[in-house]
Amino acid sequence: MNMPRKTLNRRSILKGATVGAAATAATFPSPAISQENFRWKMVTTWPKNFPGLGTGAQRVADSITEMSDGRLTVKLYAAGELVPAFEAFDAVREGKAEMSHDAAYYWVAKHKAFPFFCTVPGGLTIQEHNAWVYYGGGQEFWDQLCGDFGLRAFLAGGSGVQMGGWFQKEIRSADDIRGIKMRIPGFGAEVINRMGGTAVNLPGGEIMPALQSGVIDATEWVGPWNDLAFGFYKIAKYYYGPGFHEPNSALECLVNLDAYNALPKDLQAIVRHACKAENVGMVSEFTAANSAAQTVLVDQHKVQIRHFPDDVVKTAFSIAGDVVAETAEFDGLAKKIYENWSHFRGESIARGPYAEQGYMNNRVL
Repeated sequence: MNMPRKTLNRRSILKGATVGAAATAATFPSPAISQENFRWKMVTTWPKNFPGLGTGAQRVADSITEMSDGRLTVKLYAAGELVPAFEAFDAVREGKAEMSHDAAYYWVAKHKAFPFFCTVPGGLTIQEHNAWVYYGGGQEFWDQLCGDFGLRAFLAGGSGVQMGGWFQKEIRSADDIRGIKMRIPGFGAEVINRMGGTAVNLPGGEIMPALQSGVIDATEWVGPWNDLAFGFYKIAKYYYGPGFHEPNSALECLVNLDAYNALPKDLQAIVRHACKAENVGMVSEFTAANSAAQTVLVDQHKVQIRHFPDDVVKTAFSIAGDVVAETAEFDGLAKKIYENWSHFRGESIARGPYAEQGYMNNRVL
């Protein structure tokens, strides 16, 4: 018996597809995503909208808000708006703010190992540092260190190799460091102290007034872009680079661990990826902006950029090696971090002549 053939047309196909989709949806329901909304506060150690540092922090806050479609909104408070710059760590730990954007070496008084996750004298370049944190075991040690304070940390920016600083007198030898009062943080501060100077730790917004009033004689900050914005060239005549003290200057977002754990998994992922995106984007921005700003300083403001004399470099790096190694004596965790970091640094140094270092040396021939 011949059955009549059913004619297939566009309407019947669409009808079948609609019925099939409805049946599939009923059989395999969409995964439940929490629609609870969260509101976070971010404090920073930077002046509001300061180029690179402040604007980078704002980009992290905006990215989290946008990627979460408003389910996690982050409101930024610049240094001094909610808490002073150097109280950001405690503000996040105590829950006054859920996160901060800062530099880990500011917290060396909390634990001697924190500078390893920002920068240390004679340490890793920004590319090497990212590799150590992401793929060399650094993040796992960082989680352990921050966890003891009820925190979590993620890389969230960086400036690359920083300048040596602005001085009101010429540096002809290591002896000229003696007696200088210099704004410099982290382990670099201890190096200056051991060279006979006096290190002063100041947040960015307080550097220019201190330089103008004579509280300090010299300062390092970041590099040409940020240094031009602050106008250091108007006061300090001598500009030296590169610095020995901050070869990468990685920045972080500190997050209150309880607040982070309270987020659903997708929002946790958004926080992590917003930080990672800024970590990549900021160093690219600094690379472009520093080159342009250096041209302005030299061509328009007639700044003469100098290298430190050889004996200053050798003395600083020699002392830096001792300062960094002494960190291992602080406690068991510091020892493990130092050993892991030091091993990675050693392999990076061995690789350098056959990688970027070797290429850049050849490029100027």
